[in-house]
Order: sequence, then structure tokens, then C-alpha cells
Amino acid sequence: MTAGEHISRPPIPAELKVMIVSAFIIAIGFGIVSPILPQYASDFGVSAMAVSAVVSAFGLFRLLFAPASGRLTQALGETPVYVIGLLIVAVSMIATAYAPTYELLLAFRAVGGIGSTFFTVAAMTFLARKSPPTIRGRVMGAYASAFLIGNIAGPLLGSALLVFGQEVPFLVYGAALVIAAAVVFFMLRKSRLEDRKNKDERQRASVREALGHGSYRAALASGFANGWATFGLRNSVVPLFAASAFVGTGWFIDSAQLAGVTLACFAAGNVVVVLTLAKRSDEWGRRPPIILGLLVAGAATGTLGLAPEPWVLLLLSVIGGAGTGLIVPAQQAALGDLVGEGRNGGTVISTFQMVQDLGAIIGPLLAGLLVDQLGYAWAFGLTGLILMLGAAAWSLAPETLTREESGGRPAAS
Repeated sequence: MTAGEHISRPPIPAELKVMIVSAFIIAIGFGIVSPILPQYASDFGVSAMAVSAVVSAFGLFRLLFAPASGRLTQALGETPVYVIGLLIVAVSMIATAYAPTYELLLAFRAVGGIGSTFFTVAAMTFLARKSPPTIRGRVMGAYASAFLIGNIAGPLLGSALLVFGQEVPFLVYGAALVIAAAVVFFMLRKSRLEDRKNKDERQRASVREALGHGSYRAALASGFANGWATFGLRNSVVPLFAASAFVGTGWFIDSAQLAGVTLACFAAGNVVVVLTLAKRSDEWGRRPPIILGLLVAGAATGTLGLAPEPWVLLLLSVIGGAGTGLIVPAQQAALGDLVGEGRNGGTVISTFQMVQDLGAIIGPLLAGLLVDQLGYAWAFGLTGLILMLGAAAWSLAPETLTREESGGRPAAS
């Protein structure tokens, strides 16, 4: 193929577009509550570690129920498990809005973790199975973009909703999840019936097979690091740091609103990179963006606790978000490469999800402990190191994108 030739690639299938729309609806709701939840938990008069435990409880039950989600996905199909998961989280959010004690808040978040792992594993298995190999990076980028655009608007909307009461953001998120469940249930009915008819004929990818690939082992390492940093630390410690470290600075945004703006800046860095570069992993390969993203996110996150001014915090959040925008779509595409088109990889995806959730559990707890004992700089510094160790793992792993799937050109290695 010459430099001037254009590679013809198929469009994104309609059923995958439905999943992408649903992801956007979910992300709006998640973005609404993410900057509010740590402050909501702290109002019960508990320590920073106890606040982090609210995030970790969510991750712990995702971890515990990930094997069940993989088996259910293989037994029932992806879309039924997806809808069930969304409805479980919706109920938990409504209950969270009216939690009378810290202990019940913890319990409601734990139940939400069960539903979350159901819909996450089901969605990723569906995307891996249905995505044509030549546009897998583009599909994963579009799916990630839907989440990220929602995460930009969500924190800002959540901060605005606070004027109506602390329970309102949680109720709005619950309603968004019900809408997303309805979209998938009704618009993917034909796909669901076809999958039910043909599910016994589909090949299944095994965890044992996947573990034989160095790239899957590297994905587990980077998934752990990303879970620690993005799903753990960012949603527990970063809002607390933003809300407390710059009190009295006289900046035009008050400390409470700064938490939401910080998460929005992280999401903005994500979405800019995902929209412009994610699909390039179909040409360049999966490894280069994953390695670069882990290094960039590690450097930005590691220095976050040293930010002397609010604008530096926001800038580092944008850079860290950009790094994560390189990691996530390419990493998901690599998992899809390993599972293979048309195969059910429920247990392979759920195992990856378990490891990522393990990072999301350990990260907030250890970071919260470090904040209580040594300060924010230590918590962010350790997280930056964990991300860079993930980059080291991928530097030793083989490329998952084949020459044929990249349009005839060898992927970077």
C-alpha cells in the first residue's frame, strides 16, 4: 500500500451506536455525583480514609461480583445483564440520596458496585465481540468519548444541582440509569433475540488462553494502575484536595466548586485526546498510545499534590486526563484483539475488570491513609509511580494489532 492510498474501513454498526448513546447517558449521571459523593460522605463527620472507603466499597463489590458477571454474560447474553446492572445501580443511587447514616451509605454504594460490574463487563464483552477488527480502536474511542463528554458536563451540572439539595444529584443519576436501560432494552431487542438463538454456537475465549499472552498480562498491570488512579484516587482524594487545599486563596471559583471544575478539566483532557487520537490505534498499534499515556498520566498525577495555585491544579488535571485518554481506548481495543471478533470473552473481560477494580479499592484506601498521616503529596506521588510501572509492563509486551488488521502496514512495536 502506498502512502497516498486510502484504507477503506466499515462504519460503526448500528447496535454499537446504541451502546455508545447509552454510555453517554450513564456518564452524565456519573459525572453529576462523582465530585459530590466525597463531600456528601464527609458530612457524616468521618475521616478522609472513611470517605475513601465509600469509593472503595463500590470497587470491592465490583471485584467480588466480577466472576458472576462474566458467567452471567455467557449464560444470558450481554444485553440482559447490561440492563439488569443499570437498574441495580439506579436503585442504589436513589437509596444513597436518603441514606440516614454513614454505614447505610456504605451499604448502598456496595450494592451499586454489584450492578456496575454487571453492566460494565456486559458492555465491554458486547463491544469486543461485535467490533470489526479494522475499526476496533475507533469503536472503543467512540465509546470512551461518550463517557468523557458526559463526564465534562456532569460535574458542572452536579455542582449546579446542589442548590436544590444534596439528594438531588443522586436522584438525577438514578433517573439517567433507568433511561439508559430503556434505550438498550428496546433498541437492541432484535440483537438480543439473535444472540439468544445463536449463543450456543459462539466460541468462548478463556482466561487461561489469555494469560498465555504477554499483552494480556500487561493489560492487567495497566488496568490495575488505571483503576487505582482514575477510578479510585480521582473520585475520592482529588475532590477533597481541590475543596480543601485552596481555601482562602481568593480565587474566583470557591473551594467547593473547584472540585467539580477539576474533574471536568480531567474529563476535558480525556475527550480531546480520545476524539483526535483514539482511532489511530487501528493504524499505529495499541502499545505506543498505552505506554505514552501511562507516562504522561503518571507524571501529571504524581505532581498534583505539589500544585501551588488552583490554575496549576487544573492544568495538571487536563494533562493527566489527556494521558488517560491515550490509555483507555487502546487498552480496550487490545483486549478486543485478544478475545477476537465473534467470540464471547465474558470471563476474560471480567478478570481484567477484577484487577482494575482491585486497584480502585486499594488506591483510595492507601491514598486516604497517606493523606491522613503524611499529606496529599505522598498520595499523589505514589499513584504516579504505579502508573509508570504499568508503562514498564507494556514496554515488554508484544503488539496485539496484526498487520492485516492495521490495513496492511505493520503496527508499531
